[in-house]
Amino acid sequence: CTGSGFVLTADGYIVTNNHVVADADEGTVVVQFYSGEEYPAVIIGTDSMNDVALLKIEAEGLQTVTVGDSDEVEVGETVEAIGNPLGDLTFTMTAGYISALDREIDADGTPINMLQTDAAINPGNSGGPLLNMKGEVIGITTAKNIFAGYDEYGNTISAEGLGFAIPIDKAVEVVEELITQGHVARPGI
Repeated sequence: CTGSGFVLTADGYIVTNNHVVADADEGTVVVQFYSGEEYPAVIIGTDSMNDVALLKIEAEGLQTVTVGDSDEVEVGETVEAIGNPLGDLTFTMTAGYISALDREIDADGTPINMLQTDAAINPGNSGGPLLNMKGEVIGITTAKNIFAGYDEYGNTISAEGLGFAIPIDKAVEVVEELITQGHVARPGI
């Protein structure tokens, strides 16, 4: 599996999607940087309900992203997605607009409220940053062209040019719990 991610802390915490690392065997996750440097990564924790995963590499002084505020995002805002489409087109950047906020998307059986964009999101982009024009991460790209339904003849239909990102405010909540507790606590009765 190939995906994308971003450096959250200078000491090596990396954020990506849960579905990027969900089937990885222990000790098989590798983080590769633009320079070509590779680091083995440990999966600190994952949250399948929010599709967020936190990795840790042994490194110091890494360049980090600036985290923005997804509550400040507006429809029509220009955004950019950076990722690794198809696993072969490393360090690709695409641009588009925010098309909708709080779009409830059910990608893997669990509905998640996401940002919708027309920036090109392709397999391999999962886990990469969605940035505003200040260069702040406002979301984690996670899906494209979600199954839309059936037409009157029973054929599967989907829409092109749609991409989705988990709002960074929600992702940061998850990451903080993964760092402090190693899991996301969900009360139940």
